[in-house]
Amino acid sequence: MATTEHGPLAGVRVVELAGIGPGPFAAMFLADLGADVVRVDRPGGPGLGIDPAYDLTNRNKRSVLVDLKAADGPAKVLDLVERADILIEGYRPGVAERLGVGPDAALARNPQLVYGRMTGWGQDGPLAERAGHDIAYIALTGTLSMIGRPGEPPTVPANLVGDYAGGSLYLVVGVLAALQHARTPGGRGQVVDAAIVDGAAHLATMIHGMLAAGGWQDRRGSNLLDGGCPFYGAYETSDGQYMAVGPLEQQFYEEFSRLLGIEDEAPDRGDIARWEELRTLVADRFRTRTRAEWTEVFEGTDACVAPVLSLREAPRHPHIAARATFVEHDGLTQPAPAPRFSVTPVSVRGGPSRPGADTETVAADWDVPGIAEPRKDTTG
Repeated sequence: MATTEHGPLAGVRVVELAGIGPGPFAAMFLADLGADVVRVDRPGGPGLGIDPAYDLTNRNKRSVLVDLKAADGPAKVLDLVERADILIEGYRPGVAERLGVGPDAALARNPQLVYGRMTGWGQDGPLAERAGHDIAYIALTGTLSMIGRPGEPPTVPANLVGDYAGGSLYLVVGVLAALQHARTPGGRGQVVDAAIVDGAAHLATMIHGMLAAGGWQDRRGSNLLDGGCPFYGAYETSDGQYMAVGPLEQQFYEEFSRLLGIEDEAPDRGDIARWEELRTLVADRFRTRTRAEWTEVFEGTDACVAPVLSLREAPRHPHIAARATFVEHDGLTQPAPAPRFSVTPVSVRGGPSRPGADTETVAADWDVPGIAEPRKDTTG
């Protein structure tokens, strides 16, 4: 795949040290936006055993193969770093330093470099050296405690809230902000410490404000937006499917209750003491028809009701299809790059990069011939 000329980040060069989870997703995001992302894969792969042909987080990238534990490995990576704008790594604290590609070595070669570090716990603190995954990070920030029904275990939101929302997106914002600084007069490169615990906590800023004001109860399933409210949640239909309900504003709720057929018997929605009664009424009513039937009832209205679609169903929804929210590339249906730009459009330009497949083109495009061949020892 040739160097991209599409997207607002065209001309920005990114080195990604291969890892799993939020780092690759952040690098994919930058690649979707037009950056030339070169992923430095290591022999043997990143460790989760995903077939590279289906790893969509490696789309729009190129890959070179470097063994960082080999004698010439760090020097090859630093040759790339010298020509890069951003580096992304997701190792535990101190690992990049031990491999010879830490911030000091990288910034010595390229003082304008933005060095993005993606971890769960952060670069310091009592847990910094410990292993972890998304669920533990959002657990300690209080975020997980908000999700799920009262009296039941918290609901695990896949790895979207921690890895990708609290991790990847904060890393992307961080490195782009730092790149803006590096490109201003007198600006210079720096290290961006993106920790999932920091991002996941930051996501709940509004909730903490509501908690302080007494407008949020610190217990699961008791609030307006966490499933505690009977007019903000999901209800089962007669065919075992679900409808999502969210008419928070009074005018939308009135339309919802009329279309659902409960307007004459529903208790006052403002009476929290009767919320369970209202929930039962809504649930019983939804169980009288199929998801398709209720979808037709609410179609084209402002009742704020939508069918809960599966991953395979979503791309076929008329609105989602009309916006081309999903695209197909090389036979793989996948979410299209987002957001959209009026002048510098973005697209899926290439499928998942195969480890080492682009070594020769990267060596030529970035003018780093040493990346394509064993580095000669010139010390003797």
